Formats: sequence, C-alpha cells, structure tokens
Amino acid sequence: MQSFPAVDPIPLPAPIWLLKLLHIVTLALHFVAVEMLLGGLLLAVLLSLFRNSPQSRVAARALARRLTVVMTYVINLAVPPLLFAQVLYGRALYTSTVLIGLYWISILGLLTLTYWLLYRFTARLEAAKSAWWVGLCAWLLAGCIARLLSTDMTLMLRPEVWSKMYSASASGAYLPIGDPTLTPRWLLMLAGGLFIGGLWLMYLAGRSTFTADEKRFLAGLGGKVAVLFGLVYLAAGLWASAVQPGTVQAGLLNHPLYRFAGYAGEVWLALVGIAVLLAAVAGFGKIAAGWLSWTGVLLALLIEIAFTLYRDGVRDLTLLSKGFDVWNRSVETNWWVVGLFLVLFVAGLGVIGWLVSVVARAQKPMEQEPMKGAAS
Repeated sequence: MQSFPAVDPIPLPAPIWLLKLLHIVTLALHFVAVEMLLGGLLLAVLLSLFRNSPQSRVAARALARRLTVVMTYVINLAVPPLLFAQVLYGRALYTSTVLIGLYWISILGLLTLTYWLLYRFTARLEAAKSAWWVGLCAWLLAGCIARLLSTDMTLMLRPEVWSKMYSASASGAYLPIGDPTLTPRWLLMLAGGLFIGGLWLMYLAGRSTFTADEKRFLAGLGGKVAVLFGLVYLAAGLWASAVQPGTVQAGLLNHPLYRFAGYAGEVWLALVGIAVLLAAVAGFGKIAAGWLSWTGVLLALLIEIAFTLYRDGVRDLTLLSKGFDVWNRSVETNWWVVGLFLVLFVAGLGVIGWLVSVVARAQKPMEQEPMKGAAS
C-alpha cells in the first residue's frame, strides 16, 4: 500500500535546489527569533521573580520591552519556510497536519494569547507590580506551541502510523506517541532558547544605553547562562542525533548528496563550542566589549544555519528511507518569474534588516526607568 498521497501533477515553479535553499535560509532566521523569544522570556521571568538588585530589574525590563517586537518576527518569519515546506513536502506535511488538525488550529489561539500576555508582562513590570507569573504563563504557552509544531514536523516523517492515527480519531484529536525523536528535538529548541538568550544578554551588554554596572551585570549573567545552557544544548543535540534511525545516521556519513548535512552537524558542534568559550570570557572574565557582543550575534546566526542544514538532511533521509524522494518532482521554471521573486525576496530581507537596525538605534527608551503612574 502506498504510504504517501499521489504526487501533484502540477510541476514545481522553480528548481528544487533553489526552493530548499530559500527554505533553509528563512527557517534559520525563524529559529533565531523563536529561541530569542523562548530564552529571553524565561530569563526575564526569572529576573523579575528574583529582583534582588537594580541591575536585575533593568535587565528584566530591557528583555520584556523587546519581546513583543521579537514575537512579530517569530510569526512573520514562520510564514516563508512553512510555504516552502508545503511546496516541497506537502504530501507528508499536509497529512501530518490534518491528523493533528484540532491541535494545529489551536496554535492560532495560543499565539494570540501568548502575544497578549507578553504585553501584560511588560506593563506590569513598568508599573513595578509582580509580573513573573504572567511571563511564566506566556512562556508555558510558547513552549506548548513549540511542542505541537515539533509533533507535526516529526509526524510527517512517520507514514507508518498515519492509518492507525486516523482510525483512532478522524477529527484530528489524537496525538501520536512512541516517537523517540520528538522529546529530544523539543528539548533541543528549549535549551537552545536559553543558550541564545544568554548570548542576547551579552549583546545587550555592548549597548551604550546601559551604565557600566548594568553592562557588567548583563555580560556576567549572559555569559554564565550561555555557558551552562550551551553545554545542555550540546548534550540535547547529541541526544537528538543519537536517536535517529541507523539508515539516517549512515546517510549523513555516506550519501553523496547529504554528506554536507553531516558536515553541517560537525560545524554546529564546533560553533556552539566556540560560543561557549566566548560566553565564558564574558561570564567569568568580566568583559563586556562591543566586539564580544557582536561576535555572539554572528555565532548565533551561524549556529542556526548549521543546525537547519543538519535538520534538513535528517528529514530528507528519513523520508527517503520510507519512499519519499523530495528530488523526484517535475519542474517547469519560468526564470523571469523566479528572477522577479528573488529580487523581491532580497528586498524583503533588506527591509527586515533595516527595521531591525531602526529598532536597535531607538533602544534608549527601553532602558529607562518606568514613568511614575505607568499603566498596569
């Protein structure tokens, strides 16, 4: 019996290699924003809970005031990679999404509630009220969304359970069990969030809008968090790799096309190791130089690109072992249309970069003390 739905007879509008490249680039950017949200929010919650110094209160506000902006990038940067994934892997992705359709639809409501809670969290901090419980609720909801998305992305790789799941619940109310890769992948994102959150604090330490004492606090705390959770991130990554099927692990070593993904995994390990050493310098060497903060930003981006490349190879090899070859599609390329799309795509990235730079240049109000009488 055929596991996957029949191939759509409509040819792909662009070369597969180009669609995959665009998917990897946009997904890596999305992962950066996701991990900034997950890690930055939990750190802001902890800082607001244990607000035993002026510096911790400043750090909590600085993170909280930026989280609503980060959330916009989480949502908007999720759309392009999802669209590219639907084009390339629709036969698997649509099936898995329908099978957990009730939970997938709930993500919209969970996102909206999370967004609202982020604003409430910031407002309560501004009013000097207890806010940690609001932020914690937002973080739990964000973690739940991450779990549901991880479930969908692993279920699309398991056609052998689809029929049983549909028999158990045709309404999409049944979540799969027994996937050994799901929990490691989910924990990898959560640990990566705190790791990236630590690097984010190191970046903030290089901002001229903080006092010298605040810079030392941000660099020291960020460095220590990045060291600790960088090691956890490495352990989670090794665990997620170890539970992959033997055919996938062999393909990452020997497949002529996917050896690059195996190399990307090695690059990921090396980059995380370098970032941990850099964080140790900031956390224990009491250094908050601008070059240190910007180096952390660059490393975070490169780490996510390497991780996404490795993840892409794991997905393709897993599907290939079950009869789904992403490269086996008819293609009819209209290069004029593709060229116009690429121009607009690059322009869009430029606009995003410009918006980020505008926000970065306008950060001074985000470090100021809240005004008296601020709304709760």
